[in-house]
Amino acid sequence: MPEDNATTDRRSALAQALAEAGIDTPIHEVEALVQGVAAAAVQNRDWLRLIHPAAEADAALAERLDALRRFCAEAPDGIGTPQQEARLAALRAELARRGLDGFVVPLSDEHQGEYVARRSQRLAWLTGFTGSAGMAIVLAEQAALFVDGRYTLQAAAQVDGSLYEHRHITEEPPDEWLKEHLAEGAALGYDPRLHGASQRDRLAAPCRAAGARLVPCEDNPIDALWADQPPAPLGPIAPHPARFAGAEASEKRETVAARLAEKGAAAAVLSAPDSIAWLLNVRGADVANSPLPHSFAIVHGDGGVDWFVDRRKLLPEVPAHLGNAVHVQAPETMANALDALADADKAVLIDEAVTPVWMVDRLTEGGAEVIRGADPCALPKACKNAVELDGIRAAHRRDGAALTRFLAWLAAAPPGSITELDAVARLTAMRAGGEHYRGPSFDTISGSGPNGAIVHYRVTTESNRTLEPGTLYLVDSGGQYLDGTTDVTRTVAIGRPEPEHRDRFTRVLRGHIALATARFPRGTTGAQLDTLARQFLWQARLDYDHSTGHGVGHYLNVHEGPQRISRMGSGAALAPGMVVSNEPGYYKTGAYGIRIENLVTVTEADDADGAFLGFETLTLAPIDRALIEPAMLTADEHAWLDAYHARVAETLAPLLADRADALDWLHAATAPITAA
Repeated sequence: MPEDNATTDRRSALAQALAEAGIDTPIHEVEALVQGVAAAAVQNRDWLRLIHPAAEADAALAERLDALRRFCAEAPDGIGTPQQEARLAALRAELARRGLDGFVVPLSDEHQGEYVARRSQRLAWLTGFTGSAGMAIVLAEQAALFVDGRYTLQAAAQVDGSLYEHRHITEEPPDEWLKEHLAEGAALGYDPRLHGASQRDRLAAPCRAAGARLVPCEDNPIDALWADQPPAPLGPIAPHPARFAGAEASEKRETVAARLAEKGAAAAVLSAPDSIAWLLNVRGADVANSPLPHSFAIVHGDGGVDWFVDRRKLLPEVPAHLGNAVHVQAPETMANALDALADADKAVLIDEAVTPVWMVDRLTEGGAEVIRGADPCALPKACKNAVELDGIRAAHRRDGAALTRFLAWLAAAPPGSITELDAVARLTAMRAGGEHYRGPSFDTISGSGPNGAIVHYRVTTESNRTLEPGTLYLVDSGGQYLDGTTDVTRTVAIGRPEPEHRDRFTRVLRGHIALATARFPRGTTGAQLDTLARQFLWQARLDYDHSTGHGVGHYLNVHEGPQRISRMGSGAALAPGMVVSNEPGYYKTGAYGIRIENLVTVTEADDADGAFLGFETLTLAPIDRALIEPAMLTADEHAWLDAYHARVAETLAPLLADRADALDWLHAATAPITAA
């Protein structure tokens, strides 16, 4: 923290407030903790108890501490500033100084996750790209940015094409680009903390083919250049009660221990924050939109856990919640713990897709028997128990009522009076204050007209558009609730839709219904079902460039594996209790976007003695009848839509009893489609 008069005065006042509250923690420790909290994604004032159990109750001290947090949060971090050319040149100079001919910049952190703290937004700092998936490769003369189909338009808008080639990550993958551009004898650097073993292997193959070397870096060269890089986040960690989780942490540890025994492993290394949060029944606030505490863990065959986490993040009630079988360790001792596993000749399970390379190499070089397999928490976490499913259904009822109020407000607004940002603010307000609500599950996608064609569009003051008559409006949003996570997309006609709008929307709807009503044998993967959602678009030579469905956690990540519905597949069979999205779409660049998304859970089919499975739709919100062409629907599709709308109306009406305008709109919006 820079030393100036304002800082000195702030520190003096804070020190006095701490002393008056009887708190003797050194001021520099308090400041460091508050800076870490400011770099996290706190949603409430629980974090004050990280300073001292009494800090939240002392109003004067709490205000001073919160003022310091706000001050730290407003400090510039260099992300979003237009310095792409200068930063690319600086990185190349730094690489040359280190004897490297190139460097790989993934959008990931030490946990290989999608949900990345500001400190780890290295790709955004370097290139300006702010999507949630991507990679850059920088060589001495060439550079390329790789994104998937969700982000091609966003990348084109954000990243200078004269500095970076723009590549589709599946159609023009990094390994092909490296084979083309790597010179023989070149040294390509990578950060072994930011790549899983399987990712490293995919990079090593083209290096070998080109006669080049893949070189691990002891520290990240971007960190050496990023002068205002935020500190590691220190979001408060709290217990997640069994009344929401459906099982005590001790039961989950026993389940995972049994899975280790099946694999012949004495221990497993966990690096996925959501796995650790699920296993220990804790939640955190290190990243936006997902209640994750960043940490690592080693789970042993007896169900004991060594948890490598910054103790400063633990709220006072956490140690008692953890019990005696969970041992909290400092994160910097993780390397020694891996060495101890190797020295003891332990067979250690690792998920090479997510376990950082340095951990795998440490175990292997130490002589440990490394067993490669899936994260042992992934499947039991994905298959929600009865309590979790009941909670998810309840969360969707409340969320559906909030979304219905929003849609009614939107329908009543004068034409041209609402912008994309207005809509985000109103929808956020509709959810806020609801029972068990903890914040959004992702940044709301609020796209009008051509912005709706950008699959993961994020509205800014510069891109903000008015919802004009004759256009389509796409809103994709969700909430984090203590009892569940929601994710729902609705496309709304603003004014009278064009015939093309109705045709494309109805094709998407028919695919949505086909997937919602599917019946399939046990062992079926999402890849085998993906075609159902695309078939009616394909008939018109149309398609969409994203997966049809992703797994969803329980008050955890809105994107969760191992299940998904995608042409690329995942290898994970769909199983009862899994929650997955059903979200086909269509996007016409420069014109409009369409997506219909409900969450569904996998259930046993009623008529197949458990041999077949199906889906129960969880999301409850009207589908815009103005965009449906009834003549294109079959009798069965008519019946599904009318039954769905009847269920929506019956379920949500009691929650809207005191909102006459929303209730009237709900009944009109869910009338039988035959009456349209």
